Amino acid sequence: MKALQPITNEAVQALLDQFANKPVYLHVETTNGAYANHFDQRVFNAGTFLRNIQVTFQHAQLKGGDKDPFRIGLKLDNNGWVYVQGLTHYELNDNGEFLLAGFNYEGQLAAALEISHHPFET
Repeated sequence: MKALQPITNEAVQALLDQFANKPVYLHVETTNGAYANHFDQRVFNAGTFLRNIQVTFQHAQLKGGDKDPFRIGLKLDNNGWVYVQGLTHYELNDNGEFLLAGFNYEGQLAAALEISHHPFET
């Protein structure tokens, strides 16, 4: 797949399942962006950035859709969870990296979850 596609339940769940029960690397990013307080001075910039976190997840749950963004929960083998909400698009790139992104109503990145069998370039 070459370009980001809108998330569909069956396609994305099948790709998630291919990464289950194997050590993988995650990139997780969420942000309301530095642009948030340009529209409302009461809103401050908030975000999360994790890169090359190695985990093994037992299963993944994809929820949401219809008119709302999707959310994904990864049940880790140590009883932990990784949860990312606000996802809208995905692709499997030529490096075998599974990339999921969420764009806000203005088309700006709000959330990302990336899964790979190899560390992401830094």
